[in-house]
Amino acid sequence: MRVRSIITLIVVLWLAIGAVAAAQRGYFGSVPGSCNQAGTIAATIAVGPLNYTGLNPKIACEVPQPSP
Repeated sequence: MRVRSIITLIVVLWLAIGAVAAAQRGYFGSVPGSCNQAGTIAATIAVGPLNYTGLNPKIACEVPQPSP
């Protein structure tokens, strides 16, 4: 295998493990209702296997409101 293939495989496995962790936490039960929920789901997937070391990422964000 080439190095690029190995790196691609590692990244795909990393994100798959993150998606499993997000599913175990029940994040895919409904559509995210806020920026905070969507960010937390994305962060959980991005940190992958680190979720199983006790890491529990939470994101706080604000969506700008349109001007009147």
